[in-house]
Amino acid sequence: MNDNRWEIARGEEGYPDVFEELPSPPERLYGMGDIRALAGPSLAVVGARRATPYGLSIAEMAARVAAECGVCVVSGGAMGCDHAASAAALRAGGTTVIVSGCGADVVYPETSRDVFQGAISSGGAVISEQRWGLGPRRWAFPRRNALIAALSQVLVVTEAGIRSGTMSTAEVAAELGRTVYAIPGSIFSPNSAGTNRLIGEGARVIADEQSLALSISLDFGVARFLDREGRVGMGPVMSALMASPARPDELATRLGESVLTILKTLTEFESQRVVERLPDGRYSPTKEYLLGHNGRS
Repeated sequence: MNDNRWEIARGEEGYPDVFEELPSPPERLYGMGDIRALAGPSLAVVGARRATPYGLSIAEMAARVAAECGVCVVSGGAMGCDHAASAAALRAGGTTVIVSGCGADVVYPETSRDVFQGAISSGGAVISEQRWGLGPRRWAFPRRNALIAALSQVLVVTEAGIRSGTMSTAEVAAELGRTVYAIPGSIFSPNSAGTNRLIGEGARVIADEQSLALSISLDFGVARFLDREGRVGMGPVMSALMASPARPDELATRLGESVLTILKTLTEFESQRVVERLPDGRYSPTKEYLLGHNGRS
């Protein structure tokens, strides 16, 4: 990464006032990129590291919509939903701030190097309260999560298990009085159990892209105009997979079809890039299908 680094102490000009709301504000921030990105309107997108295609698609959608509204996207730079969000914001021509649990000059994980570099080169920043060169330490990540919550006016929870860093970030956001958006998932998916619980506890339900854009418009005082066509449905198999990833035998039982018929349908859909086989043998809609970019859009 470019050696465009800076340090700022608590109380100095440019230090984000929002960090003073934390019980233990960082005494010093280390950063690379444009420090002014910390002052603008920002929305955090958080979710599972080992996310499903559904969770990754939600993270991409949320970040893209925020970027199209001129709102900076904040993430933790991790694999999964963090990476998907920052990458989508950059593709949409927006800015992203990555709050790292390591030194701001350390890329972790290595698979996120593209978004770390993109954040710096596109008017955003990578920041940390950890000193330069410090590698990953387990105790540093809860602190990182608190900074993400404090820096953002809105926190979007895309996909989260009950016990996860995402849920701890949402708890801090609620304690700080931030607005929490939650995207519902299947009640049978462990990856959505935390998100669904947040909805039960009063988080704002985001049902689709239009409601997300409207919520951002109202909360940030910005406007976004859409011109997107809805997708054509693909029958009971896709409807079932949209509800929850499943194995062929499970789909056959659920839909009252033979396993052979289901396998033929899944093979056809896989060739059309609208479903993909997960490592555990279940099938799930692809990100392209969920985002409406497949051939049946």
